[in-house]
Amino acid sequence: MTRDLPEEPEHQEPVAATSLWPAPFLGSRPVQASLTVPGSKSLTNRWLLLAAVADAPSRLRAPLRSRDTELMAQALRELGARVEDVPGHGDFGDDWLITPIPFEHLRTQAAAEDAAGTATERRIECGLAGTVMRFVPALAALVPGRTEFHGDAAAERRPMGPVIEALRGLGVEVQELGEPGRLPFAVIGRGALPGGQLSIDASESSQFVSALLLVAARFEHGLQLRHVGADGAGVPSLPHVEMTLQTLREAGVRVEGSEPAAWSVSPGTVQAVDLSIEQDLSNAGPFLAAAVVSGGTVSIPRWPLRTTQGGAHWQQILPAFGAQVSLEPEADGQHGTFTVSASKPPHGVDLDLSQAGELAPTVAAICAVADSPSVLRGIAHLRGHETDRLAALVTEIRRIGGRAEETADGLRIEPGQLHPAVMRSYEDHRMATAAAVIGLVLDGVQVEDIATTAKTLPQFPQLWNQMVTGSVLDTGAVPVQPGSSPVPQRSDSHGAR
Repeated sequence: MTRDLPEEPEHQEPVAATSLWPAPFLGSRPVQASLTVPGSKSLTNRWLLLAAVADAPSRLRAPLRSRDTELMAQALRELGARVEDVPGHGDFGDDWLITPIPFEHLRTQAAAEDAAGTATERRIECGLAGTVMRFVPALAALVPGRTEFHGDAAAERRPMGPVIEALRGLGVEVQELGEPGRLPFAVIGRGALPGGQLSIDASESSQFVSALLLVAARFEHGLQLRHVGADGAGVPSLPHVEMTLQTLREAGVRVEGSEPAAWSVSPGTVQAVDLSIEQDLSNAGPFLAAAVVSGGTVSIPRWPLRTTQGGAHWQQILPAFGAQVSLEPEADGQHGTFTVSASKPPHGVDLDLSQAGELAPTVAAICAVADSPSVLRGIAHLRGHETDRLAALVTEIRRIGGRAEETADGLRIEPGQLHPAVMRSYEDHRMATAAAVIGLVLDGVQVEDIATTAKTLPQFPQLWNQMVTGSVLDTGAVPVQPGSSPVPQRSDSHGAR
């Protein structure tokens, strides 16, 4: 089964000329670079939330400072936590010191408000952050008062029904303020939840599972959660659930996940932590892909030797294109230098990305410049991400002259006569970085709204330029002006390598 698409998706408005970023072009020059990237968004936002329900203040060192994580920090402040900047030693900004939510004080305050006939009301802005719109409502259910959740226009298209129904199944009142199963909605916090047994359909997103597990230690009876997917559908991106379980264990919470679709969290204390956040291995992907498409070499030091991040799959994915990879341990025994090298154009691939769907846009970008057809499977759930990523990828690959079509659960991509074009980002950070990968070897590509990368990697234009030109840039807490980095001189002939 395939689905042909119109040349222009209906929801996409014309591109404003002022929002275009000329993608740096390598020509026939292979990239040679070594760089680090900021901390993991997935880990930063999980640890921020756990720190907000811990038994004492926590410190997160080298966290990701991006739109998604700043939205999470502000959401936790709205619920009563203190999230403060403290000087750090990382390359990408300050650390965070988190003082947990004072639950007992808030319950006492709520009782006084009830007696006076008043009530606390809050508004949380989720932007496009799935971890905020899905993780925080379950926490808001534990904080007395009414909390409204709003987001960007594109966020109102993302599925939220399983979270809403799960909260109702736990006895929480949820008021839907727009389209059912979507933002905006309001959670009426009770101050305590009994927990117990609960079923959920998480076939659209593993975040539905993590949302409940992260706060379940504060339920009176913990939580026994089971995924029951329609037509037997499984949970996509299960490594993200394992990441949630691992962070809970590191915070002293007793969890079990012996079955692939059932998890148990015991009630108890969440311990405060002082820890460093791993680099974001998914955000490392476009830089690694640069080596594959250009026939060059990219190294990333301080790559965790053991990790639950989905980006660990790069070690298996990139060799499928014909690249060579190595992970050389460093002296601390916890990290290594991950190196990707290529000497020939990438070959087409046939990959199941069901456990690493967030990598699909970067993988598709490599496929678009490969020398043979590719098939990507197991990623039907990407239709519910920041945009319908399958539709968007097909449209953008066609826009530059490639051949692509959707399948029931993925994409089919074939080589074509590529030509330059304006590639659209759809307010989706991974669509923007995928276009930048293609622009390395296709002269004349312009990327719409590169600033959308601020969602998870505000320094992307700087780091990309650093990789392409070999320049040494200050990667500290410096505001990034999209398009301000110098771009290598282009040739007069527009063509792919």
